[in-house]
Amino acid sequence: MNVFADIFLVIGCAFIAIGSLGLLRMPDVYNRLQAGTKAATLGAMALLLGIGLHHPDWWPKLLVIAGFILFTNPVGSSTIARAARITGIKPWSVDQKKGDS
Repeated sequence: MNVFADIFLVIGCAFIAIGSLGLLRMPDVYNRLQAGTKAATLGAMALLLGIGLHHPDWWPKLLVIAGFILFTNPVGSSTIARAARITGIKPWSVDQKKGDS
């Protein structure tokens, strides 16, 4: 069981690392939100699963944490996207890249 737990911990760390790389590489706030939120949610769930397999008596606490993450990540990202739209931030397009050159 420890091997499966370690695999989930590594998968979770990899998704979080890929999400942070996406935050650096994406061109605008909307793409960054999508990359960061999806990868962070999946990475956190994999980490919680790995921790739960290592420590089975922690499952109730981990389920509460997972519930908070699954509720707050989408709400937070949609709130940030709405605020960006209201302030007038335009989504990135290929035409904008050609105009910058």
